[in-house]
Formats: sequence, structure tokens, C-alpha cells
Amino acid sequence: MSENGEKRPRLTFRRFAGLDRSGPPPPETLPDAPLRPWTIPNAIGLVRLLLIPAFVAVAWNAEGASLTAAAIYAVVAWGDYADGIAARVTGQYSRLGAMLDPVIDRLLVISGVIVCWRFDLVPIPLLALLVAREALMLVGGSYALRRGVRLEINWWGRWGVWPAMGGLFLAICGAPVPATILLAIGLILLVIATGAYFQSARRQLTGRTAST
Repeated sequence: MSENGEKRPRLTFRRFAGLDRSGPPPPETLPDAPLRPWTIPNAIGLVRLLLIPAFVAVAWNAEGASLTAAAIYAVVAWGDYADGIAARVTGQYSRLGAMLDPVIDRLLVISGVIVCWRFDLVPIPLLALLVAREALMLVGGSYALRRGVRLEINWWGRWGVWPAMGGLFLAICGAPVPATILLAIGLILLVIATGAYFQSARRQLTGRTAST
């Protein structure tokens, strides 16, 4: 049961694992909900955020490839899964968590790109395409929010982020060939996801125009 009295979906294994995301978003994550910073998932998010500069410092000192830096990167990446599980188990959803998670994920990707670019760990064109995609999503997402468009993460994006992050991870481990292959796969999925986001935004804006 949520704080406003709404019944929560039953916590099945698929929902616990994040495979079943059917139904409306938790009311605690909606734009008019309070931030609710003091939750277990937000504590995990804060640790993830603090580990990002530690990752950059270790990788920079090692001139790119470093198993220690890769381990920190992996902890931050998998922490996204951990705070989602914590939210589903405890019911501690929050508006702050909904805002913080994508910011941390993008900061992690950006930090990984910076390290890989600086020390030439994977082909620069792939990194440039990833940066362009993230910049497009940032600008387009901000515009969509100002127009009142609601963009929910699609499955192309969910499946694309892991090979993209995995490619950066393998590059930092010092395995450039599998890193390049995995990053390319992730980019293909993320480009498809971006197209789906823009189609969704266009449908919402077109439907709103037609109804006025």
C-alpha cells in the first residue's frame, strides 16, 4: 500500500528483478510529489554519486586501463540495479530518486567516455556518437519536459545502456576488442531507443494539438 492509500502491485519475481514494469509509475515519483530524500534507495544513489569522482581519479592516475578503476565503475553501474531492488522491496519510492538515477547514470557514462577518450581506449568515433546521443537526449528531454511530455524509459534504452556501459567497462579493464564490439551493440540499441522516444513525444504533442 502506498502512502496515499493506493494498492501496490504484488511483488512477483519478475517485478522484483525489474523485468515486469507494467502499470502506472509509483505516485511518490510523480512531478508533484515531495522529494523524500531519506530513503534506503537514495542512500545507495548518494554512494554511487560519490564513487564517480573516485573512479575518475583512480583511472586518471593509472592512465586509463586499471582493474581498480574498472571495479569502482562496475559498483556504480550495478548500484543502479541495487537501488531499484531496494525501492521495490521497501516501497521507498521518491521523487528525488526518480530524478537522481538518470543523472547518476549519465554522469557515469560521461566519466567513462572522458577516460576512454583521453587515453584512447576505444575508437573515438564510437565515443563521439555516444556523447552526441547523450547530448541529444539531454536537450530533447528538457524540451519535452517543458512542453509537458512524459517520456518513460523504453526497453530499447534499458537493453542498450548495459552493453554501452559494459563496453566502457571492458575498455577500462584493458580489453579493447570486446569493448569496441560491446559498445557498438549498445550504441545501435540506444539509437533505436532515441528514435522511439522522439516518436512518443511527437504522438503526445500531436494528440494534444488535435484535442485543442
